Amino acid sequence: MSAITAQPIGASNHGLGAVVNDVDLNNLSDADFTALRNAVYNYNVVCVKNQSKVTPKTQAELTRRFDPEAMSYGHGKTIDAKRSILHPDLKTVPHQPEVQVIGNGFVPQYEGLKNVTLKHPHHRTFHQTVIPDEKDLDYTRFYRWHIDAALYGELNPPMVTTLLAVKVPAGRTQTLLYDDNSNDELQVPLGTTAFVSGYKMFDLLSEEQKEFVMTSKIEYAPHPYVWISTAKSRSDGLGIVSEGKEVPLNDLPPVEHANHIQILPMVWRNPVTGQYALQIHPSPVRKIHLRNGRVIDDLEKVREIVHDLQRPGIAPELVYAHDWEEGDFVLFNNQGVLHSVVGAFDKDEVRLFRQCNLAASRRPVGPDDA
Repeated sequence: MSAITAQPIGASNHGLGAVVNDVDLNNLSDADFTALRNAVYNYNVVCVKNQSKVTPKTQAELTRRFDPEAMSYGHGKTIDAKRSILHPDLKTVPHQPEVQVIGNGFVPQYEGLKNVTLKHPHHRTFHQTVIPDEKDLDYTRFYRWHIDAALYGELNPPMVTTLLAVKVPAGRTQTLLYDDNSNDELQVPLGTTAFVSGYKMFDLLSEEQKEFVMTSKIEYAPHPYVWISTAKSRSDGLGIVSEGKEVPLNDLPPVEHANHIQILPMVWRNPVTGQYALQIHPSPVRKIHLRNGRVIDDLEKVREIVHDLQRPGIAPELVYAHDWEEGDFVLFNNQGVLHSVVGAFDKDEVRLFRQCNLAASRRPVGPDDA
C-alpha cells in the first residue's frame, strides 16, 4: 500500500496538475512508484514538493522506471549538432549524461560543470515578430509549444520528462501575449513552464476533425531542429510561419536510412486511462499522410491544418502555468501534453534546473495499435 496521495491543482479540471507532498524520491518503493505513475497518467503534470536532495542519478533512474528498456537521452547526440536550434539550451551533466542542465545566468560550479553561462530561450530569437525591448521584462510569450522528442532516426518520443527546480528567481510576474489578433493574454509567474493537455485538445475537435486525426499521420522533417533553425515561429509559439526560410533539404546532414524519417500518428493513447491525445509537435511538421494513401505535402497547408487543430487547445483558460519553487520535482506525461518555455529574464536573474527524458523503447501507441 502506498502513502502517496496526489492532490489536484491548477487546471486539473482539464486533466492537468497535481501535487504530492511527504515523499522521498531518493527512496521510492515499488508501491509508491505505481501510485506516482498512476498520478502522472491521470493528471499528466505532477509536482513532488521539497526534492532538493534528489541526485542526478536518482532522477535518471526514476525517469527510467516509466520505461525500463529506455537507455539514452531523448535527443541522443542530436543536440550536439551546432546547427540544431536546441544546441544552446542544454548542458549535459558529465557524470549522468541522461540529465541536462537548463536555465539562465552564470553558474560557477554545478554537478561537474564549471563556469557555465546558461541561456534561457527568448522569443526574440525565434519568433517572426517580437515584443519591443522596452516591454521585455513586463511582457512575454510562449517560446515554442513542443513535445520532448528527437523526431528523427531510432529515437522514439520519451514517455515522461522530469524537471527539478534547483534555483528559481523570486517575485515578479509577466503578462503573456498571444499577439495573434485574438486579444488572448495570460498572467504568468516569471519563468513558468506552461502545459496544455493533448487530451483536451482532442476533445475540443469536431467529429469531422476527430475522424481526420484518428486516421492521419504526421511526417516530420529530416534532422528537424536543424531544418527549422533558420525559420521563424508564429507569435503564439504554435508552429512555424511559412516564409521559405527552412534549411534546404540538400543542405541538411545526410539521411542515413529512409526509415529515419519519422511518420507518427496524430493521436496517441494514454497507457493508463486509454484516452486519446492530439499529440503533434507543430514546428517540424512537413507532410500529412491520409488513410487513403494521399500525402499532403504543401508545407504551408500542412502547417495551417495543424494550427487549426491545435490552437483551441492553448486558450488561456486551458493553460497550466506552473509556479516554480526551489525543490519542485515535476514529472509530466510527454506523450499526452505539450509544453513551452516562457519568460524573459534580466541577465542577473539566475535560474537553474535539471531535466531528464529518455528515448522510449517503442513508438507511441496510436489508434491503429489500440
